[in-house]
Amino acid sequence: MKDFKISSALFVLVVLMSACSNNDSAPDSNAEGQSSKVAAVDSSKAISFVDTQEGKPLEIDHAFFDTAAAKEFLATGKNSYVGDEQAIASGKKIFGLYSCTQCHGPTAQGQVGPGLVGPTFKYPKNATNKGMFETIWNGTNGGMGGKGKGIMTPTDGMTPDEVLKVIAWIRTQGSEGLTGNE
Repeated sequence: MKDFKISSALFVLVVLMSACSNNDSAPDSNAEGQSSKVAAVDSSKAISFVDTQEGKPLEIDHAFFDTAAAKEFLATGKNSYVGDEQAIASGKKIFGLYSCTQCHGPTAQGQVGPGLVGPTFKYPKNATNKGMFETIWNGTNGGMGGKGKGIMTPTDGMTPDEVLKVIAWIRTQGSEGLTGNE
C-alpha cells in the first residue's frame, strides 16, 4: 500500500510538472479575446480528472472541450477566464440559470449548501480551479448532482466552457484559501 501511495504521488507530480511546461505559449486572440486558432487537444497530454468523493478517475468526453479556453484548461488545468470581465459576467448568469443560487446563495457564500469561496471549502480540492471543475461537473454524494453535459441528462448540462466561466465568477466572490490558477 505504501508503494502505491508513493507511485501515486510521483504520478501527480509528473502530471503537474508536465502541465506547467505545456503552458509556455499563449494562444492567438481575436478582438473578443477568444482564440482564433482552436486546435485539438492531444489526449495523451490532457490533464486527468478525478471524482470529488472517491478520487476515482472521471472520464469526460474531450469533444465537449470545444472552445480555446476549454482546450487550454484540458491541456494545462489553467482557467483563462479568471480575471476576464466578460466571462465573469457570463458565469454569474450561468450560476443563476442552473439554480446554483438555491443552495449556494446569490454570492456563492453558502445558504442551504456550502459556501464556495473558502477559506474553509467543504472539499479542499475546490481551492483549485481543476478541483472545483471536477466537483461541479460530476457532483458529490453530499446532495449536489453533477452539472456537466451528459451528467444531468444525456443531452443537458453545462459545457466545460460554462463551468469555467462559473468558476471565474465564483473566484470574484472571495479569494481566501485559493492556491492559484491551477
